Amino acid sequence: MALKVHHLRPAPGAKTAKTRVGRGEGSKGKTAGRGTKGSKARNNIPEWFEGGQMPLHMRLPKLKGFKSRNRVEFQVVNLDKLGQLFPEGGEVGVADLVAKGAVRSGQPVKVLGDGELTVALQVSVHKFSKSALEKIQAAGGTTTEV
Repeated sequence: MALKVHHLRPAPGAKTAKTRVGRGEGSKGKTAGRGTKGSKARNNIPEWFEGGQMPLHMRLPKLKGFKSRNRVEFQVVNLDKLGQLFPEGGEVGVADLVAKGAVRSGQPVKVLGDGELTVALQVSVHKFSKSALEKIQAAGGTTTEV
């Protein structure tokens, strides 16, 4: 008799029925793969539970202070940078600073008073420091807050 594909069968004992654990004594039941006794055998415990040891979230130091959700992050430009970018003076706005690559667009700009200013500039940005205001006006320029 010739061997045919539809006559092939697994070897005896090669295929065994899946053991359904936790389904009673009659079907190899009992401990359902949890061993005997102990907290892990009785009920589900969370994976972060450390056996009564002080848990991680209580061991770590607490953060002091707070972070204001209303904080405004300014992009800063110093006076010496303004003097380099605009040596001939004139009007300076946020768009001009973006075009020259001093700041990025879409964020408020603040002018700080680091360095000296020799040309008269008409600066209009979101904010000025006190020293920047004084130095721009001393050089013959004007300031307007946008």
